[in-house]
Amino acid sequence: MSLKFIFFTIFFTIFFTGKSEPVEDKQALLDFIFNISHTRQINWDMNSSVCTNWIGITCNRDQSRVITVRLPGFGLLGSIPINTLSRLSALQTLSLRSNGISGPIPSDFSKLSNLTAFFIQFNNFSGPLPDFTSMKNLSIINLSENSFNGSIDPTIGNLTQLISLNLSNNFLSGEIPDLNLPILQVLDLSHNNLSGHVPRSLQRFPNWVFSSNNLLSTEISPNITLTEHRPKESRRRISGPALLGIIIGSTVLTAAIIAILMIICYANKRIDEGTAAKPEKKEKKPVASDNQDVKLMFFDGFGLAFDLEDLLRASAEVLGKGTVGTTYKAALEDGSTVAVKRLKDWSLSRREFEQQMDVIGNIRHENVAPLRAYYYSKDEKLMVYDFYFLGSIASLLHGARGDNKMPMDWETRLKIAIGSARGISHIHLQNGGKLVHGNIKSSNIFLKSTQSVCISDLGLSALTNTTKPGGYKAPEIVTTANRQQQASQASDVYSFGVLLLELLTGKSPIQVAGGGAEVVQLVRWVNSVVREEWTAEVFDIELLRHHHVEEEMVEMLQIGLACVAKMPDQRPRMPDVVKRIESLKRDEPSSEYGSTPNLTPPPQMKGNIASSSS
Repeated sequence: MSLKFIFFTIFFTIFFTGKSEPVEDKQALLDFIFNISHTRQINWDMNSSVCTNWIGITCNRDQSRVITVRLPGFGLLGSIPINTLSRLSALQTLSLRSNGISGPIPSDFSKLSNLTAFFIQFNNFSGPLPDFTSMKNLSIINLSENSFNGSIDPTIGNLTQLISLNLSNNFLSGEIPDLNLPILQVLDLSHNNLSGHVPRSLQRFPNWVFSSNNLLSTEISPNITLTEHRPKESRRRISGPALLGIIIGSTVLTAAIIAILMIICYANKRIDEGTAAKPEKKEKKPVASDNQDVKLMFFDGFGLAFDLEDLLRASAEVLGKGTVGTTYKAALEDGSTVAVKRLKDWSLSRREFEQQMDVIGNIRHENVAPLRAYYYSKDEKLMVYDFYFLGSIASLLHGARGDNKMPMDWETRLKIAIGSARGISHIHLQNGGKLVHGNIKSSNIFLKSTQSVCISDLGLSALTNTTKPGGYKAPEIVTTANRQQQASQASDVYSFGVLLLELLTGKSPIQVAGGGAEVVQLVRWVNSVVREEWTAEVFDIELLRHHHVEEEMVEMLQIGLACVAKMPDQRPRMPDVVKRIESLKRDEPSSEYGSTPNLTPPPQMKGNIASSSS
């Protein structure tokens, strides 16, 4: 018995030690917050879980270490107490932006060797720049809008993973060192007291990067106008209407009109043969057998009223062909427009079909496209939805780019991610928490307005024998001649993770390379790039041109990678995903100050605030 007891004790200790909280990290955070003034309440209860309950704190997967501290706009005042934050040796992201912190960066910050993102802009830091020699993993540094002085340390050139460096609006002097950072994509040294010439290694950056300094002209870089200020147009964010209006309108395809007319004519003919009367609108579904055609069935709350003959007379346009069927745009004679989906690969009985329609049609949520009506016959199955004139997310991300095609800014992509996540989370809570979407992809998510999106094609994968395209399909969804693994909520989470990576990279889930000889999956490509420690290839180049978003982009990437975990039980649940993405929205900086909307900027800010990164 004693041996068994000893074994059990050892097992118990090891198991629960692995699950215990990071006690030392927790104490380091308490030492920090108890020794610095703050005007905004920080709910860090020493008796609660640091990993699950403390605002601004994120732990690693096994909750053994703190990896993220994000306290933007919390009214922190005074100097950072030494030997506090520096004890968080596993820390990867530190954000103290938009506070009133003063004094130098503590020298013991050199212990933060795992730090990848460092945000302390819009504070009152002074003294020389911190020593980054030991921080080899840094990818993003933003020290703008402070009072740092002295020169730029050439050792910054040793940070080979650096993709963004913002030192603008300080009092830095001396010459700009030759920073050989080939993957650096974002640089801002404007509004300092720098002198000398722009080194050759940095001459690839635009003029405003070096503006408002005391730099000299040079024959090596004759294109740089050193007195030029960054133009306001380069700081202006893309407006929603300008961004979304470009996709409104299209021409009606004659062939598509003929095709849909033939489809509906055939269906209408069968109805006339079976009933010898014009179909009438019904509010309740009649009982029918599998070999009996019924009429177009409407759900409550639909403002339009029409029948199959109205659809027959409507002009139509093919919008796209997907895994569950073909979608048409139908313009009715009364001026209204609807989207009609014609299902294919039918495999369910009428009763099963109607039961699924009842489940789908009774779901009401701002971010879920409502099913308005449906039609069943032996040969045709139609579903009627609202038509969204602003188009799909796929058309925004991957539409033809030219003089009339504007890129999507961060605010738009964040709204898409939040709205889509909320819609999927609501779906997962329906039908006793057992409902699955089954076909999440960017072409099934539509813009309702400049502020809202909705997800369509809910539950249709259960009606067909097809599965999602490979780029969105979770690894466990396998379909062969002898086996078919159905979609699950975990596979929905995987598909949503692919959508997040699609928003961040601007790339399609599946890409053809090497002249068509090679197929590259987005998930594999992102994972391979991340393993190389945050090269600049991950993010859409259009996003890197926007400021105030580097920290949020890194966090969104972490959320996306968690969703596309290979094993289903390792993926988060959609309600948890919603909370994580919404936290990015709450901490999103305002367009004027780079801080939370209600935060008053520190009094010692100087220079052109709107031109600085966040």
